[in-house]
Amino acid sequence: MPSSARHAAVFGVSSAIALVSITACGSGSTASTGSADKLQAAPAAQRLTGVCPKTVVVQVDWEPEAEHGPLYHLVGPGHTVDTAKKRVTGPLVIDGKDTGVDIQIRAGGSAIGYQSVPSQMYVDKSITLGTVTTDVAITASAKQPVTAVAALMKKSPQVLMWDPATHPDWKTIADIGKSNEKVVYVDGSTYASLLVAKGLIKKSQLDGSYDGAPARFVSNPGIAQQGFATAEPYIYEHEVSAWKKPIKYQLLADVGFNVYPEALSVRSGELKSLSPCLKKLVPVLQQSAVDFAAEPSATVKLISDLVQQYNTGWVYSEGTGTFAAQQMVKLGILGNEADGSIGSFDMKRVDSILKTFTPLVEQSGAKVEPGLTAEDLATGEFIDTSIGLK
Repeated sequence: MPSSARHAAVFGVSSAIALVSITACGSGSTASTGSADKLQAAPAAQRLTGVCPKTVVVQVDWEPEAEHGPLYHLVGPGHTVDTAKKRVTGPLVIDGKDTGVDIQIRAGGSAIGYQSVPSQMYVDKSITLGTVTTDVAITASAKQPVTAVAALMKKSPQVLMWDPATHPDWKTIADIGKSNEKVVYVDGSTYASLLVAKGLIKKSQLDGSYDGAPARFVSNPGIAQQGFATAEPYIYEHEVSAWKKPIKYQLLADVGFNVYPEALSVRSGELKSLSPCLKKLVPVLQQSAVDFAAEPSATVKLISDLVQQYNTGWVYSEGTGTFAAQQMVKLGILGNEADGSIGSFDMKRVDSILKTFTPLVEQSGAKVEPGLTAEDLATGEFIDTSIGLK
């Protein structure tokens, strides 16, 4: 499955669907190379023993990929891989040192039947944190409320892409809207409604039949298509044999799709009880994001290895992962907020997201919790403002 096929499950509303047939998966667990026996203990400020669960369980919203790099960067040597349940478990390490607890990262997508992360968090209370994009949190607010405690990414990597040879006059998404070409996307994505509401795209241009495969774009390069700045530019130029040339794109974040993608979130009712853990864990997560940005190669290799072991049909090369890690920093997708810290929230922005996306979510048929506030959706209480990219 090409990287772009995740679109129904990531960065959008919670009505995720299976896009392709999934390869039958193996079962059992396999031990990774390396040993945790020689790990040094982390400094006291980063020791999580006694305040966090013995295993910090993180449910992500898709298959292993570089956008989750700061999480996989925490997985230490001696980890095990459960190929049946699509999860990796190992010592939670920071700067190569043991924090005293384990981390378990569970794949999303096919591994959870394409359910939303909030729904999975409320089905399985062993999950400590989930990656939940702000519009998904708004959608889930009435029945499965979650509160974000750290931003995994500063802005969304989602884009609309086009062929520059066919459309040399297209420089922005607004230029697409001046034409009558189709915009091919996954039906149900909230950004499509946003683009129409802002007058950037005509409703008549929308074509919600995108299945994640490159065939349509290759055969009809006149269309615009959704994608990710962290994937499609590399994949189309280097891995799609029928294309092998550059594409152009604009980030949706540049035209008002201002959600915090895949923010690390807890069940709202457990925010208080988890506070002692989060006070120490969130700065560790922030530091892991800084460390991953500086040196992603070992983590990208782990991600690629997990993709192969899980064998779900998801395809993700080391080349794509390396490109993604570089793009995230280059484009400010993984970057500091205005206060200079990584992982933090601009609460005025969260409030703006709430006001922008509540009517769009309600138009989709979801019920938003009455009186929902920005503080319900996110908190910067546990952020260490001294930790950021230099």
